[in-house]
Amino acid sequence: MPEPARIGFAGTPEFAATLLQGLIDKDILPELVLTQPDRPTGRGRKTRPSPVRRLAAERGVPVEVPERLKGFDLKPYSLDLLIVAAYGLILPEHILAAPRLGCLNVHASLLPRWRGAAPVERAIMAGDRESGVCLMQMDAGLDTGPVYRCESLVISEEETGSGLEARLGALGRRLLLELLPELEQLEPVPQSDVGATYAEKLTPADSRLDLSGAPDRAARQVRALTDRQPVTVFAPDPADPHKPVRVRCLGAARADADEASQASGRILRVDRAGLWVTCGQGALCIPEIQLNRGKGTAMKAKAAANGYPEILRAGRRLFATADEAMNADTRRQES
Repeated sequence: MPEPARIGFAGTPEFAATLLQGLIDKDILPELVLTQPDRPTGRGRKTRPSPVRRLAAERGVPVEVPERLKGFDLKPYSLDLLIVAAYGLILPEHILAAPRLGCLNVHASLLPRWRGAAPVERAIMAGDRESGVCLMQMDAGLDTGPVYRCESLVISEEETGSGLEARLGALGRRLLLELLPELEQLEPVPQSDVGATYAEKLTPADSRLDLSGAPDRAARQVRALTDRQPVTVFAPDPADPHKPVRVRCLGAARADADEASQASGRILRVDRAGLWVTCGQGALCIPEIQLNRGKGTAMKAKAAANGYPEILRAGRRLFATADEAMNADTRRQES
């Protein structure tokens, strides 16, 4: 790429911030950063600027936070290249065509698998054994453009969404910095549509735990969503039957198919490993939880059970929804 290159950057979450930090560390300062407006994020759902916006502000890089791109004009910036990573908005054709070299997407999956909005979480939830990063030339489709480079990594058995995202961010940063000096000499390879899958945007329904389903599936769901929109169950509160306790399931949950089968949702025990609850034909172990009681802080399951023994002791039931928990007969749920 001719020097000095005029680069723009579009991204929002920590994955994208890792890439932006890599560019800044190499003294490649974008002329412009695009990111999503401030939104409620994390376990506390507090409104915060995106990781990309915070980093750009710290380094004095101009930032724009358009709600939509339909009326946004990129031409005045005279960019050679726009680097895009988990931005969260679809780029219209006038944005794709504005940079001299087009738009380069750093995508956190092994394309064509998991095109779309939530590839990291969907890969874990589906039980994929590997993920990776692809660098692709963007076109008008959804992650359908030709690929410059792709590299894979193994998903561990206790991988969380945030942990995998961090590893993919580091991988993407290396691949991006290796690619930029030779970008204009490379010809991307068209993607095949064979084996294509779509990583649908996460919705509140994804955070509802199916206590009657397979425990390994439930464990993957907890691990995938633990730091983004945690999986939630509900426990009846004997002290106030009309206000069920929300229990957010956090950490590197795991399944045990050898546990004795009982009615789904029953707490088996709480030990140093976590909160053990029956799930399908086995048990789910949740190492860390967050209750909407007290200060509402996340804590080890054992500590939470010590603080709230009437809610989290062995034999009590957990439910998928607040209505189910509120309608449960607390006098009979242990029978």
